[in-house]
Amino acid sequence: MGSFLKIQVQTIIFQDRVLLPLSNGTIPQNLYLHILQRLHFPSVTGNFPQDSPSLVTVLNRAQKNLGDTKVGVAVLVISLLEDSQISDVLKEAGVVPEKVKSWWRSFVGREIRRVIEVLSRRTKNNPVLIGEPGVGKTAVVEGLAQRILKGDVPINLTGVKLISLEFGAMVAGTTLRGQFEERLKSVLKAVEEAQGKVVLFIDEIHMALGAGKASGSTDAANLLKPMLARGQLRFIGATTLEEYRTHVEKDAAFERRFQQVFVAEPSVPDTISILRGLKEKYEGHHGVRIQDRALVLSAQLSERYITGRRLPDKAIDLVDESCAHVKAQLDIQPEEIDSLERKVMQLEIEIHALEKEKDDKASEARLSEVRKELDDLRDKLEPLTIKYKKEKKIINETRRLKQNRDDLMIALQEAERQHDVPKAAVLKYGAIQEVESAIAKLEKSAKDNVMLTETVGSENIAEVVSRWTGIPVTRLDQNEKKRLISLADKLHERVVGQDEAVKAVAAAILRSRVGLGRPQQPSGSFLFLGPTGVGKTELAKALAEQLFDSENLLVRLDMSEYIDKFSVNKLIGAPPGYVLKLKPLLYVFFD
Repeated sequence: MGSFLKIQVQTIIFQDRVLLPLSNGTIPQNLYLHILQRLHFPSVTGNFPQDSPSLVTVLNRAQKNLGDTKVGVAVLVISLLEDSQISDVLKEAGVVPEKVKSWWRSFVGREIRRVIEVLSRRTKNNPVLIGEPGVGKTAVVEGLAQRILKGDVPINLTGVKLISLEFGAMVAGTTLRGQFEERLKSVLKAVEEAQGKVVLFIDEIHMALGAGKASGSTDAANLLKPMLARGQLRFIGATTLEEYRTHVEKDAAFERRFQQVFVAEPSVPDTISILRGLKEKYEGHHGVRIQDRALVLSAQLSERYITGRRLPDKAIDLVDESCAHVKAQLDIQPEEIDSLERKVMQLEIEIHALEKEKDDKASEARLSEVRKELDDLRDKLEPLTIKYKKEKKIINETRRLKQNRDDLMIALQEAERQHDVPKAAVLKYGAIQEVESAIAKLEKSAKDNVMLTETVGSENIAEVVSRWTGIPVTRLDQNEKKRLISLADKLHERVVGQDEAVKAVAAAILRSRVGLGRPQQPSGSFLFLGPTGVGKTELAKALAEQLFDSENLLVRLDMSEYIDKFSVNKLIGAPPGYVLKLKPLLYVFFD
């Protein structure tokens, strides 16, 4: 297992000790001695010491963090780090508690090597990460912190502390002139005394230009410039390209001390890799399984249909909401059953009202219709309810068996730790295998579930995209492809005698749908010419119906109203684009 730092604290007074892995798996002797000197070890007599109040507090905190009655070593360690005494001792010894917590976190980052190279320069060793919102600028810095923790950095960055500096927190509460400067100078003095072992991270670095500035005082940027010029301060900034041009570039003396590192939006394949790295994190949080093809489709559909945002942020949000949707469906009734029950309730209320009007013939006729409609709804609702209860029972039983399996695994670890070979053998080759077999059998039967599932598939991703954008993405399957191939035939059924025009329109749409069109331009722009009554408008309506299932998604503009030069304001407005922004999947027709 290698070397580990063993810390025995007041809350753990049993024979076993909690293991805290360090960055390189070794135990610095001075750190070990420091912790032994600072921590108080109570004397214990007998084999069964009493539980101390602090032990109960730690165990309750661990149970709350995990949400289970049994906790493992990893969760217990993280709960111990929240103890004030342990946290203070670790900080005095140079170990940040967040470092230990990070060992149970997964991370995916990019552009880290470029940041390391800039930090290793002799002068102007201050990288500023520039990129659109959501491309992962902060994630790059978190990835750098992980590499420093693991020791996967050059010698000059080994042992460096990466500290985030928030100007908002420093400005908060400053009522008198000079208070902000005093706070910032104390921070800079501490950085200078660290002799290069501290790197500051300032998110939204453009906020430094003006932070703390008031009448007769200076802002943060002017306080940072002297130390930046002397090379006594290394820090990483992050901002968007627009904010950098608007604020930072205007101050040339401040801007020249930075080295720009552009964080580009990742491609779809890179986004898929990022999602795969985050897969287990979201599966554990939501308690669901995510299919790989769902991750692939999330990156593809978010890149194509969700505008105004950047990868990987929008793809991650798409996966997160899809997982939340599947999880919610497991705990509440399906939408189909809920809708039918509401209709049944409405009809029952209507029947109750109509029964009071027995003398009215129209009411009697309506009462007969409503009763027949109610019987039909109940006949439709009953099999759905039975199927839902059956699937719900399978899901609950699977959850119970998985919880039982986790309990048995904990018991197995306990037996192996105590070298109880007979008990470990019975658990490992008996009870656990039986539970695994039962789980596999239930999961096999659950594959036929239609209403409930614990798996996030491609259809869930498409459904969320459809809710976000209003675009019928749920139809982008094999049937959609067949429908596009037969687009020309469908248009011919409605528009007769325009073979050349229909063929040209269908070919252009097919080229766009297979990815040969320009991504930032319309799927097709057509100019229909001809006398009145030959089918120009009818072809536009037919195309809207075939592509978007409704002629209502055709925006018609009568160009006879735009003869004068100033009348173009009716079309573009100020600001422009409201209709297309709210409904990006439209067919615009200039008549």
